[in-house]
Amino acid sequence: MTTFTVINFTLLTILTVTALVIARLRALYEAAMLTALSSLVTASLFVLMDAVDVAFTEAAVGVGISTVLLLGVLALTRSREAVTPRHRHLPAIAVTALTGGLLVYAAQDLPAFGSADSPVQRHPVTEVYLHQSQKEIGVPNTVTAVLASYRALDTLGELVVVFAAGTAVLLLLGPLTHGKRRQNLDLMEYKVLRVVSSLLMPFVLVFALYVLFHGDFGPGGGFQAGVIFATGFVLHGLVFGLDKSQRVLPPAALGSLVPLGLGLFVGLGVVTMLLGGSFLDYGTLLPTGGPAAQHLGILTVEVAIGITVAAVMTSIFFAFAGRRPTR
Repeated sequence: MTTFTVINFTLLTILTVTALVIARLRALYEAAMLTALSSLVTASLFVLMDAVDVAFTEAAVGVGISTVLLLGVLALTRSREAVTPRHRHLPAIAVTALTGGLLVYAAQDLPAFGSADSPVQRHPVTEVYLHQSQKEIGVPNTVTAVLASYRALDTLGELVVVFAAGTAVLLLLGPLTHGKRRQNLDLMEYKVLRVVSSLLMPFVLVFALYVLFHGDFGPGGGFQAGVIFATGFVLHGLVFGLDKSQRVLPPAALGSLVPLGLGLFVGLGVVTMLLGGSFLDYGTLLPTGGPAAQHLGILTVEVAIGITVAAVMTSIFFAFAGRRPTR
């Protein structure tokens, strides 16, 4: 058994045990922390499979911002799960077993792990994405070339989903937060947290910029950078209080940033059409076309994604943090 296999089995064992413990827990804070652990282990598995961009997203979203939002929810509700009657366990167990059985059955048709003759290895599009894209797009990170250029329309759809989901959450929370602002989300009295957060904040924002502008050459991009930006402001809000965070980033400005990124993405497509190309055809952005025009289009797209994702995530946190506990 190789070291690679041992590491995979070890991580899978940790993931399975964590899931079983979460299912048995009634303390929601501990469950939230273990959920973050499961996301971290999943990100490690993605790294082992060379899906570094996916691992980066899982770490930023699953371990970072999602955990903070879950803790924000727990601050508004009770910290222990209500006891579920035993007669309601059987339907849940049956649905879980049926779903798991269907997944195991469907997995039998998948090629062997790492198989050299799997469809993803033999399909002609693989040659286009891995080799031809280096000439047409000129971006070393193939994932960025695919998502931001070849499949830019799909990425636009994903951004629309983020925008719509964030807007829906804000509409649901907005009326509930009116007149119910709470001021107890403040950790200023903890000097260690205050000093460490003040030191970390610039590094968090600079790292977000690095992830945004380095996505062409390595793991990263607009989605990951947007979440990291939001995490920085969430950290500021947790430590220094909601009011101080909103003085740094006023709600009115934040609300205008939510549709700005989506508008920038769509506007780029309109510009390429006005220049004589198809929708999101970056080759028309410069007279010379080629990789330089592709770089310009991809950078604009990544910035647009980062703006909307950061604004949506931060807005949701502000909405949660602005509510009173309802215990």
